[in-house]
Amino acid sequence: MKRRQFAISFLSPVALAACGGGSDHVFFPPAADPAPAPAPAPAPGSQAPALAALKSATSYMDEVVSYKGGYVWSYSPDLTQTFGEMEAKRTMLWLQPPGTSSIGHIYLDAYHATGDERFYQAADRTAKAVASAQHSSGGWNYIYDFAGEESLKHWYDTIGKNGWRLEEFQHYYGNATFDDATTAVASQLMLRMYLEKKDPVYQTATSNAIQFITNAQFGPQFGVADGGWPQRFPHNPNAVGAMPLPNPTQLPAGARAGMEDSDYTLHVTFNDDVMGENIKFLTMCVMALGRTDLVANITRAMDCMQRMQWTSPTQPLQSGWSLQHLSRDTNGRPAGAPAGARSYEPRSLATHTTQTNIQQLLGYFTLTGDRKYLSQLQKAIDWLKSASIQLPANVATLNPLLAGRNVATFIELDTNEPLYIHRYGSNIHNGAYFFDKDIANTISHYSSGRSVDTAALQKRLDELSAMTQAQIDAMVARSPLKATSARALPKYFAAIREVDFPDLFEGAVMKTPVVPESEVQTIIAALVDGKYWTAPVPEIVNPYRGDGPATPYTGTAYRSRHVGDVYDTSPYPADTPPDIAPYVKREKPQFIITSNFIARMGRLISFVSPVA
Repeated sequence: MKRRQFAISFLSPVALAACGGGSDHVFFPPAADPAPAPAPAPAPGSQAPALAALKSATSYMDEVVSYKGGYVWSYSPDLTQTFGEMEAKRTMLWLQPPGTSSIGHIYLDAYHATGDERFYQAADRTAKAVASAQHSSGGWNYIYDFAGEESLKHWYDTIGKNGWRLEEFQHYYGNATFDDATTAVASQLMLRMYLEKKDPVYQTATSNAIQFITNAQFGPQFGVADGGWPQRFPHNPNAVGAMPLPNPTQLPAGARAGMEDSDYTLHVTFNDDVMGENIKFLTMCVMALGRTDLVANITRAMDCMQRMQWTSPTQPLQSGWSLQHLSRDTNGRPAGAPAGARSYEPRSLATHTTQTNIQQLLGYFTLTGDRKYLSQLQKAIDWLKSASIQLPANVATLNPLLAGRNVATFIELDTNEPLYIHRYGSNIHNGAYFFDKDIANTISHYSSGRSVDTAALQKRLDELSAMTQAQIDAMVARSPLKATSARALPKYFAAIREVDFPDLFEGAVMKTPVVPESEVQTIIAALVDGKYWTAPVPEIVNPYRGDGPATPYTGTAYRSRHVGDVYDTSPYPADTPPDIAPYVKREKPQFIITSNFIARMGRLISFVSPVA
């Protein structure tokens, strides 16, 4: 999941001018205005039905759907089926967005919109569930089980173990993760809840989260890795360092397979914008809590990203980032070198990660005014433009799964040639992932192609590089890192979109979209029995039925589908199953879905209490 990008990176010239950049189209945060105050409960009239719908939907989710205030991702209306990223026990909560923390944010947004204590009560109950799930180290795992750790271990040993494409869930680690914004979004909720009413439960949780992030950060003793973060923390010495390769004769000649750099939880992680997420939360703590001591941690992280840009010693044009980089010398390779991770993430440079890191470094310049964050970006943009990594013009014919993409995802080090991801077999026990240079028949759940907008990256770099020192000084004066007194966080965190760095500049206002009354009426009418919304569930699962067979499967039914045989517990779209019995294509069933709930609540909130 990619959650964090600097929105300012792609503002149009008109939008840039509107932000205060003038005719030269350079971004400036807007002039300071008072932060919008929480709106009172709406008066009777057109807003009253929307308020009633907000309260009804919240009450049903809080009182009926949640388990002790915790949420997964989707529920059958009778609550007999519960899914997170995989099938979940009823006693579980999911921390990955759009799980429990995300629901807590939308409840708090509703409270800010209405001033109605019922929404704060729901937010409090949900946030208390998140606080209960906080690991003793101060971070959060993807999932938590109110039934206890043994119940969680049982889930990992059964359902998790058999999710072929979800390697991060195949083993119990017993620690916390930065992946998929799990810890970041939970930490933001703890911070918001503490700021709301100074509840000591959330003060402790926020303090522990800050400590977790600073403790997990690689220190100066790691040299080039100083300031980076691993994927998981504290490190588990029994972490997985290799994947099995069953039936190895099925591996094509010349293909590579496995975890090429062993235990990836120790690597400096850029995947899913781990660094950007952590910097974002620490920045919120600087501006909202006055924790100026954290600016040093933020700066070290920014410097780490800039320092980790890798340039091939034999192909100077090849310059960018991998999903992960080594945090220490490993097997004869130096710290800072690009590293492989899961068995479908080869040692390579990653085009989508490089695009994200360019966007991040452009943003770090706006936060600090330090031109060093721009100094190497032209090399990375030029690499993304290089001919050898572009997908062919007839890619949709060669591989329909890559239609609409313009560059390969993974690029081999030094050769600057694309690597494509495949798999053989039918489940985790008889199959494996591998990578080679064959563009056809790639896996479906992790695309071997990406959409990269080098023109927008180039335009933004040129704009920022052209700024005068006076313009830079004016911009940085409004940076959240320059806050000398406490500043309010944005009013909404989930109702409009995720909060991004430009929203934290002094005077910035996150404006709500205009929601027509006709849309509100449609949303209200969609409430089932006036209580809850349903929508087509994105993915369903095979129920756990034991370990799959280890005997070879030499067919091709599962190679480009989200799921393997019936023993594979990986989720898959009901309307795109493998084309083999007993699978049958059918419409996606109607479920209660947290992301859908958040989206509809957000539209009603924007209608009830707009911010202009």
